[in-house]
Amino acid sequence: MPGSGFSAAADQRFNVNLSILFTELPLLERPAAAAAAGFTAVELWWPWVDSPTPERSELDALKKAIEDAGVQLTGLNFYAGQLPGPDRGALSIPGEESERFRANIDVAADFAHSLGTKALNALYGNRVDGVDPAEQDALALENLVLAARAADRIGAILLIEALNNPESPLYPLVSAPAAVGIVDKVNDASGLGNARFLMDLYHLSMNGEDLPSVIERYTAKTGHVQIADNPGRGAPGTGSLPLEDLLHQLAKAGYDGWVGLEYKPGDRPSAEAFEWLPRAAR
Repeated sequence: MPGSGFSAAADQRFNVNLSILFTELPLLERPAAAAAAGFTAVELWWPWVDSPTPERSELDALKKAIEDAGVQLTGLNFYAGQLPGPDRGALSIPGEESERFRANIDVAADFAHSLGTKALNALYGNRVDGVDPAEQDALALENLVLAARAADRIGAILLIEALNNPESPLYPLVSAPAAVGIVDKVNDASGLGNARFLMDLYHLSMNGEDLPSVIERYTAKTGHVQIADNPGRGAPGTGSLPLEDLLHQLAKAGYDGWVGLEYKPGDRPSAEAFEWLPRAAR
């Protein structure tokens, strides 16, 4: 473990993804647990995997839990189907899944707005047997423009990320250039310019990409960064990625946004998975 010597902490602001950390706790207890661990900000995948439009009481309960904990919700995913698991998304899948995504757009945007959240993430969606990829891509662009407009309405950015081919083999955006290409298409189609790249260093490393080159080429188009070590998707120091150096490089390239901790805690409580990060930097 890098421990208290992880000096990159001085360069970045870190938040905790409550959909992969603190999952040993009920959803409504996680914001307070993150706060108790010293964090002031959190992010979430869409918490209701079976419902793009949950009951108002459920939305209100989560909002209250976040506010009562005194943490900021800095990022939220739109509905993306069954997560965790082989990330599949919904917005490019014709039929019911695409309709569910559209039904979620304003619900997610309004919930984000109620908490001052400024970043909304839209997973592209897996390829589907028997459907022309060109048809899926056209549907994806149409839905991403709708999402960009909803994000713009609340003063937020729209994030588009690359996943990794070994874990999500049906997902078409498995490189930084592929994801940034969609960012550019959405910005061109919407005219809003609020689509940004979500640079997940774990996913990109799993794809075998040159991470220093990705940072050099795409930091200017990056709206959010997420980290986990590789192999294993554990905390920094549990694998071989030079995350400290990469975060320093990001800072030098001008990235001053949040860095989301999107790693697995391993066989221990999540509260014990942050030894690498000085408490003062959380």
